Amino acid sequence: MISFSSWSVLTVDFLIILHLSLAGVMLAALLHLVGAKWRFDIRAISVSFFSLYPLAFVLLLILLYGGKLTFPWVGSYEKLPTWNNLPFLATREILGFIVVGILYGSFVRLQAKAETNPDASHNFRWVAALIPFAHVLFCTMVAWDFEMTLLPDWESSMYAIYHFISAFGMYLGVLVLTLYFLDKAGVFIKSPSRYVYNYIAQMMLGFSILWVYTFFAQYLIIWYANFGEETDRIFLMQNGPYGNLFWSFFIMKFVFPFVMLVFPFNRHNPNMIAVIACSIVAGTWIERYTWISGTYPSHHMPMTGVFDIGSTVIVFGIAYMIMRRSLKRNQLIR
Repeated sequence: MISFSSWSVLTVDFLIILHLSLAGVMLAALLHLVGAKWRFDIRAISVSFFSLYPLAFVLLLILLYGGKLTFPWVGSYEKLPTWNNLPFLATREILGFIVVGILYGSFVRLQAKAETNPDASHNFRWVAALIPFAHVLFCTMVAWDFEMTLLPDWESSMYAIYHFISAFGMYLGVLVLTLYFLDKAGVFIKSPSRYVYNYIAQMMLGFSILWVYTFFAQYLIIWYANFGEETDRIFLMQNGPYGNLFWSFFIMKFVFPFVMLVFPFNRHNPNMIAVIACSIVAGTWIERYTWISGTYPSHHMPMTGVFDIGSTVIVFGIAYMIMRRSLKRNQLIR
């Protein structure tokens, strides 16, 4: 029988794949809305991550089928909040996936047509304006369902924004690594300009600072109010079996990126930016696992079991093949 802690690895993999697919479109929409000229260098690459969305949907169905393995409160005899209802959860998640898939898919299609078709360009602006609202609402629901309400009585007014800011910072790291390794491999049909690394590095620095702000704001509210149910979860995470993971992701997502990226010369060095990106991406995976598996007392370290390693290799192996095919189909790489 697979334990909740081991199954949590699959939940984390799902969240990573989902946020990569969503954030790729979100970044392209934001750059379009603010009129950033450098968007033309990366927007086709960025929206290519949306090709991972069907994989995220398949993983969602697997997690919903897992029931109690994914959501330990399923089958509880205690009275649960209305939000903690598996049929209701499955319905809202599937409907949300469909609506967001249609909207984001429209953005991707219209972006490809916008440069040559004036009508498409007009519609493209309207769809781009809707993307941030849809992103915040959908990611809030995902954050609540798969992390915050794993403990039904645990609440945080900051958790949703803390969750998707962390995920967007992780996406910036993955985008940098994608550009870096494809450029090193010499497979780009047209390589992005070198200054793109500096711009993304500045965003990585900004989101690292924003992440620690939301992290501390939530932490301060919980501890200052001293609500037992809220403080117990934090106390278990930072001082329990996953204490090392808790402090590790804090260092990997803020301390190291901030100390390195605060110096301008590091923001102009693609090699250093790639190293920092690796730290942020790995830190985000550990962060998600700590919040999910650390919800309940556990002594299972991630990637120490056959299921942990096997499921992750399969998920990200499939994601790699999907992304490679998408980049080739969009004539971005040879």
